[in-house]
Amino acid sequence: MFCVSPSSQRATGNREAPVTEEVEAEQLQLRMMKSRADEEDFWNSTKCKPFTFDDDDDGFSKLKESKQAVNNIRPLVDGDEDEDDVEKVSWSGEPVGSISWSVGETAASSQRKDRDPAFHKTSSDPPTRSLSGYSLSSLFKGKAKGGNFQQFTDVLSDSSVRLYAPELRKPKSEYQDVVSDWMPEETVRRMQQGKVVSLEKFRSLQDKLSLLDIAVSAHDGNVITAVLIFLKRSLSKEVLFRELESRQTALRHLIHYLTETKDQRLLLELLRALGKTEDVALLQYKEHLGITDENKRRDFLKSCLSLPFSPEDSGHIQDHYTLLERQIIIEAADRQMERGGKVEIFQKFPRRASILNMPLITTLYYCCFYHYTETEGTYSSPLNIRQTFKISEKQYFVTALAARAKLKAWLDVDALFTSRTWLGFKRKKSPLSFQRVVDILQKNSAPIQVLQEYVALVEDSDLRISLAQKHKCHDIVITMYRDLKDRQLLLAYLQKVDQGSVDERKIKELLNNSQIRWKN
Repeated sequence: MFCVSPSSQRATGNREAPVTEEVEAEQLQLRMMKSRADEEDFWNSTKCKPFTFDDDDDGFSKLKESKQAVNNIRPLVDGDEDEDDVEKVSWSGEPVGSISWSVGETAASSQRKDRDPAFHKTSSDPPTRSLSGYSLSSLFKGKAKGGNFQQFTDVLSDSSVRLYAPELRKPKSEYQDVVSDWMPEETVRRMQQGKVVSLEKFRSLQDKLSLLDIAVSAHDGNVITAVLIFLKRSLSKEVLFRELESRQTALRHLIHYLTETKDQRLLLELLRALGKTEDVALLQYKEHLGITDENKRRDFLKSCLSLPFSPEDSGHIQDHYTLLERQIIIEAADRQMERGGKVEIFQKFPRRASILNMPLITTLYYCCFYHYTETEGTYSSPLNIRQTFKISEKQYFVTALAARAKLKAWLDVDALFTSRTWLGFKRKKSPLSFQRVVDILQKNSAPIQVLQEYVALVEDSDLRISLAQKHKCHDIVITMYRDLKDRQLLLAYLQKVDQGSVDERKIKELLNNSQIRWKN
């Protein structure tokens, strides 16, 4: 029997005591380290964060986490990389678009009258593998419920995995307006109602023309234009032009449509095919509006002279070319004189705009203003312009009167009215009514002496008195009241004239004249 003495126990106990203390110290250190690690895991994993001064770092970490989630879900959204790996199937497990799926869909649609048409009938056969092990959060984080990390690309790359999602069908009403085989009458009616219809089912020429005729009979311009656009795209130009020749309403709509869309090339081809040469010429003539350079525009107008215009239009084109050619000459000469500073009228009345591309009457007014005294042989002479463009006497008279009255050239104004009789006597004659002459002179601030000379030429006495009172031509009013022997009117008019004026003295002399036999 093996016995141990107390002395040996004490000796042994004294030797093992240091070893036990070292073990306990190591265990305590491990517990402290584990506690610290658990504490760090708690603060890093929980939603409650300790207070730190690094707010920006916290937001930046959230941003990195969101970016990581987006990167994990991107392969699911991008169809280029994994499109071949993912196969859509219906609730029955059949691939969408296959023959068996189409047959099943046709059979199911006939039995779905009293049921919800939104979903397909599910099969009792379970799928080979379900994605129920993935929650919504794991879908975006790429983690399974169990916590094992798995990329979404790994899940999709697995050939045994399929995405089971219902294929939602559109209501039948959305297909009827487009794909139904409507007759032309019903198609036009739906177009008038603003519904979407497909015109591609009208394939034969007879069907297309029938659709056009019904659209024309409906008297709806929008429908007619829509059908014409369809025919323009689906028929050759030769066939379209030939058929429209006997349909004038549709032809006018097409011409208007091409004009609004500025399809000049097709419009010219259409007009040529219809034999409308004058319309073709006018359409080409309108192209000068887009030419800004005056020399190029003049050359273009010269080329238009050979186009097949009507006799009346041909004369207008000739006048347009001649006028622009003359304006270029006048503009160059006047610009040089204005820069030279030697012509007085250009110094007193500087030009406000160029004369290029101005109308004929504006050009005549310009020449009456700056070149009135020039001889008839010069291009800028008003008389030369009147003779070249066959301006009427009345139009020339009005333009010259306005220009000379603007310059306050009253002698020139008087010369316009002066004419001689066959006996050599002078008299004032006007192609305008003298009432119109007075209005023109008054607008140009003519003095009273000039106005009353032409007011006195108005034939109607009542109108003459009215104009004289309006423009304060007192001498005319006083003379007319004297001739009427109306003392009361003369006394009333005495209150309207200025005190101490010549007109006041003249009225008082007439009232005190005993030789006048007043009627009141």
